Order: sequence, then C-alpha cells, then structure tokens
Amino acid sequence: MHLFLRSNCSMALCYFLPSSEANKSELKNVMGKANLHVFFLLFLILSSFCESNDQLTQANSLSPGNMLISEGRVFALGFFSPTNSNKNLYLGIWYHSIPERTVVWIANRDSPISNHSSVKLSITNSSEMVLFDSQGRTVWKTANTTTAGGADGAVAVLLDSGNFELRLLNGTVIWQSIDHPTDTVLPNTRYLLSYKARVVGRLVAWKGPDDPSSGDFSLSIDPSSNLQIVFWNGSLPYKRGLVVNEDSVSGGTYQSNTTSVMSQSLSYRGDELYYAYTVSDGSPYTRILLDYRGNLSLLSWNNTTLSWIVASDTPSYCDIYASCGPFGYCDATAVPTTCRCPDGFELVDSLNLSRGCQRKEALRCGKENNFMTMPNMKVPDKFLHIRNKSFDQCAAECSKNCSCMAYAYANLSNAGTMGDTSRCLVWTGDLIDMAKGSFAENLYVRLGESPVQKNGKFLKILLPIIACLVLLAFAALVWKCKRRGTKKIGLVLKMQH
Repeated sequence: MHLFLRSNCSMALCYFLPSSEANKSELKNVMGKANLHVFFLLFLILSSFCESNDQLTQANSLSPGNMLISEGRVFALGFFSPTNSNKNLYLGIWYHSIPERTVVWIANRDSPISNHSSVKLSITNSSEMVLFDSQGRTVWKTANTTTAGGADGAVAVLLDSGNFELRLLNGTVIWQSIDHPTDTVLPNTRYLLSYKARVVGRLVAWKGPDDPSSGDFSLSIDPSSNLQIVFWNGSLPYKRGLVVNEDSVSGGTYQSNTTSVMSQSLSYRGDELYYAYTVSDGSPYTRILLDYRGNLSLLSWNNTTLSWIVASDTPSYCDIYASCGPFGYCDATAVPTTCRCPDGFELVDSLNLSRGCQRKEALRCGKENNFMTMPNMKVPDKFLHIRNKSFDQCAAECSKNCSCMAYAYANLSNAGTMGDTSRCLVWTGDLIDMAKGSFAENLYVRLGESPVQKNGKFLKILLPIIACLVLLAFAALVWKCKRRGTKKIGLVLKMQH
C-alpha cells in the first residue's frame, strides 16, 4: 500500500518538473499567477502522502505489496519471498533504509503461503492480529497476554527498535514481536528468556541461507539451571555459555575504534529473566544473529561497503560441547588449542581426545581426599546450585560427599545483587565441557590422597620400624658389651689362679 503511495506521490510531483522549453514557459506563467501559499500547502499535502504509515488498525488490512514503515523509516513490515526459487510468502520485518534486505523477524516461518492472492493481515474484533491465506484460513495469529478491554479495539505499531506491538486503545501492550524472536536480537530492547525458571524466549536459526523455516540450531536459557545460555543442535547441547549468577550480571563491551558500540546485560525482574544489549548514539545498525550453521555473531552495517561486517564472534574448537570428553578440558591458552587432562588424570585414548581423561588413582570413599585448584576455568556443565553458603561451607558440602567430584564458589557481595550474595556449585558426576582461558572461575577438583598425605602415612609405618631396629641394635650392642665384660672377668680370674 505505502510502497504504491510513495510511487504515486513521485509521479504527482513530476507534474511540476517540465520536460520541454514550452512547458517551462507555460509553467512560469502559471506560477506567476499562483499564490505561493497555495503551492506550499499543496506540497505539504503531497508530502504527507509520501509518509509511510507505521500502524495497522481494525479499519484496514495489510496485503502483499503493502508495507508498514516505522516512524523513523528504520524498519519495514510486509510480505516477502526469500528468493526467486523460493516463492513462498512470509510476513516479516526487515531493515528499510539499507539496500540489502535483512529480515529480522518472521511471523509464519513454518507456515509459508504458496498462493499469494487475497492474503491479508488483520486485527479482529477480539483484538487479535491474524494472518489469513487465500482461502480465509488462519495461518498465524498472536497469542495475546491479556484480553482486558479488548472489546474497545486495538492497534498494531511498528517501532524504530524493530519491535511490532499490538496495543489496546488505552495503550496496554498485549503482544509484541520481541517476545517471539526468530534468529535475531536487536539492540535497545529487552528479550524475555524465562519466566518462573521456565524457558520462554528462544532463538531458532534458519534452516538454510534461503529457507526461513526453523532450523536445527537454537539458543535458550538452560532449563535445568537458569544460570547459563545453551546452544542446541536439535535436542542435544551444541555449545554452552558461561555460568552467571541469578540476580544480575553485566557483560562486556565491544569497541569500534574509540567508540563503544555495545554493552550487554542479563537481569532479573521478579520471576522474569531478560537479556538486553545497547549501542551508543551514532552507532551503525547492529544485530546479533544465530545463523543456520549454529554460529552466534555480532554484525554491524558498513555504509562504505554496503554490507554487514562481523564485529564479534567466537568460532573455536573449545566452543563445541564436551569436545574434550569427561574430565578433559579445552586449553584455549595453548597454540594451537588442544585438549588436556587435569593433574592426577591421564588420557583415555591419546588418538581420540574426545574420549576424555581418567584418574590415575581411583577415589576411595572413607579415605581423606584433597582438592586441586584449577584457575581461569569455564566450569563444567551439569552442576548442582547450593544457595547461601560461605566458601568453607561450600567446600565442606563437597568434602563430606564421596560422590562429589568438584566445586566452585563465587562471592557476589560486591556485584550489586539483591538476593543471594554467593554462588556454590558442586558436581557429583563426570566433569563435562570444561575449558581454560581468560575466565574468572576457580574450579576445585577432588583427587586421591596427596603426596603429603602419602608421605605421612609412610612415615607412620616407617618410624616404628626404625625405632624397633634401633632398640634391637642397642640391645644387641648392650648384650655384646656385657658378653665382652664377662669374658674379661673370666680371663682375669684364670690369671690370678
């Protein structure tokens, strides 16, 4: 709709751009007689037609060929087909002001429309937004968070942030696209990851470069802990982020020359866990993309090359889940990156590092064990989170449990948290997916008896033996001396006689 309005408006303005000298003369005569204010008013009216609408109401519908364009002309919402070979129709949001169409959100990614005629997006009388196909069947619709006041009507608005909001007429937002992301995270918005420890938001990659349907790779908060981000390949973990605390954590910033482009945070608001990142004023368009190969990248638009530039990504062997097997760790500080075993462990198979490591000496329950400190570690997966413990209490929790393989502790009292000021993690099974690098965690791994303990036990056995030998030697010496003394006395008596 608005695409055609823009085109028609240009044609209307062209009527004032003559193409011949005769027309120029005629136009001068007309303009000389015309009132300047009338012309200016006409220009304003034509210009107003050029401005794109950013809203969808119950009075109008959106059809193929029409678009909603955000107020600042940053984003557009409309219908598109990915390629000439894939002519299925999708409803999506993309950047409006750059030449390369970059789709950031899709409504019906797994329900494409093949027949383009009579397709429309409408707001119903029940204040739901519904996408209808050519047969009038529902292809996609919003799952509104509330219906209170919905009888009065609703309006959908496309914002310059890329968010598409469905609002009641009183301003209450009852649905928004950022709560249902596809493969992209946009700046300056909050993405809901979980509610009451239940996964809500999930990024799902495209199936292929020209296929928007749900692919194999996805990203979400860990449903078992709510303390880490996990990449999935189907239902299996593929990569894993760092463990965070349960209140609020701020991530790093990405620098472009001397300008800070990005800062990110993970924060709780009651039972809701949000992820957000912001970019500084004047920064280029920026987005986080989970691509069809399972890579997560920060991309920045370059106005010189007119293309997306990878600003930050982390392709590394150490990123692959459990790449070094049980009890093995990926050493990102080594060149090249390699798998290693902790002290007290050895490789299971030197030709297949993914089989991991095994203990040189088996643990024996009831025997006193010691813990080895491994600094700068990405702690393993499959942990148990114990709350409100001091460091000594955390260590004791692991020490007294024969099945506890390791523990990690973080003091959060200086992190500005409102809840638990500590984080105690313990592991009772194999240590999986460890890495060494520029991390801030210490991991304490349980080993068998330490050399000091072994030496102590050896001394306990050896010292009594040595004491006995000394006593025997002393007794023998005394006996020998007495015997010599007896012989001498006997010899003296013989000489006297």
